[in-house]
Amino acid sequence: MKASLISALVLSAAVAAAGAASAQSDREVGKNPYAGLHWSVVAPQRASWALECGFTPVTIRGIHMNRINHTGSGRMAGRLPGDNGRCKVTKTGGEGPVGLAVVKDGEAKAAGTNGGAPAIVNVF
Repeated sequence: MKASLISALVLSAAVAAAGAASAQSDREVGKNPYAGLHWSVVAPQRASWALECGFTPVTIRGIHMNRINHTGSGRMAGRLPGDNGRCKVTKTGGEGPVGLAVVKDGEAKAAGTNGGAPAIVNVF
């Protein structure tokens, strides 16, 4: 049952991220620093999690960066500044699984965790 729940959770994250990707157009990173890959984390039972995404270095408003970090619980979505990245989500507490999806060219790559090892998605 746990495997089927993680599969459903990962599919939910992938569908949410893919829908967001199809609704937006590409923009130059300098004009919109977060116009790259879509990412989505879902935790339907409101488990808490920590997300870390690394990507090719960029300069945004004079700041050189190559990673973002977020913490939360439940669902959160966003975008990376470019078209490549490696995202890792770690469950930090609470009940239920956590799923992660990253979308490139309309195709979602997804992974999930119940709290053991982190879920990792690479998109290059």
